[in-house]
Amino acid sequence: MYWLELAGETDAFAAREAATAATGVDLLAPGVARTGGVDRSGIRRLAYTRAAHEAVARTDADVDAAVAALRAASLDRSGTVAVRARDVRGTSGVSTEEAERELGGVLVDRGFDVDLDDPDHVLRALFSAGPRADHDAVAGADGGDADLCALGWVAVEAARDFAPNPTERPFFQPGSMAPADARAYANLAGAAPGRTLLDPMCGTGGLPLEAGLVGADAVACDAQAKMVRGARENFREYLGSEGSPEWHVARADATALPLPDDALDGVAFDAPYGRQSKIARHELADLVAGALAEAARVAPRAVLVADRDWRGPAREAGWTVDAAFERRVHRSLTRHVLVLRRGDASGNAGADRPDDPASPPDRE
Repeated sequence: MYWLELAGETDAFAAREAATAATGVDLLAPGVARTGGVDRSGIRRLAYTRAAHEAVARTDADVDAAVAALRAASLDRSGTVAVRARDVRGTSGVSTEEAERELGGVLVDRGFDVDLDDPDHVLRALFSAGPRADHDAVAGADGGDADLCALGWVAVEAARDFAPNPTERPFFQPGSMAPADARAYANLAGAAPGRTLLDPMCGTGGLPLEAGLVGADAVACDAQAKMVRGARENFREYLGSEGSPEWHVARADATALPLPDDALDGVAFDAPYGRQSKIARHELADLVAGALAEAARVAPRAVLVADRDWRGPAREAGWTVDAAFERRVHRSLTRHVLVLRRGDASGNAGADRPDDPASPPDRE
């Protein structure tokens, strides 16, 4: 068993992304989840997980309780150690300095040598308290109160090897997505080595760029020639080295993709927002509906990001909604994220609910 140390402020979303690299993810407390097993290379690719820790003990968010739990735990390793404690989001009020001193003392008593600079093993102590996120598509996200100390040996840490911020890339346009968000959406759509992911509305190419950086082949399309040229420029800069995955950028209509059926493993796209409601020859609703239908034709999974809830058109296009999230970006923008699965693809259901006032989008 492992503890997952989540990143960001939206735990249900982070746990859902983590489930692309871990089995049976269960939210335990703010910023902390549990899993039965991890794909270490997959954990390294995640955007909203800091690390996975091999479980040693679990107790209350209290230093004395943590010390007692560590004394009673089986410690099946040798070599030098260090203790790193964290009060997750300041929720527990625990002194991390005291926790590290006391837990380190237990390890010394049990025969370990401490090396704070270059230890063979790092014991992570996560102290967390308060309400869990509330989301029906994520196990454990029930809104209940938590009071937890999770002790574990650091097993694998996320690389967080994102592309540079959009303003630092060769081609930039206002409104470009943050790299961590683009990475998470690519992961949720199935990006991984040996797979191919499409963004049919690629803009500057940030989302398929992150897919390429985790090892997937990237296919990107846009209706505007300027965006196609710019995305190619960005891809050459960051995916142009020897050994990089394959990538292709083309000018194309998202509602009439020049691809055969089932050509891809996943699709992810960020639909136009607000005042951009008339795009080329399409009205926004027709554009999104058409893009969803084409996505279902060419791939079994998709992630749609937009400024509104498109679950109705997604179902009409043949998708099952596995999860729906609302993610606040700033005062005037909340992103609606749909994790979609075609009927013939495996996946976790849970957010496939009607689009009516009695079933509002899930919030964190």
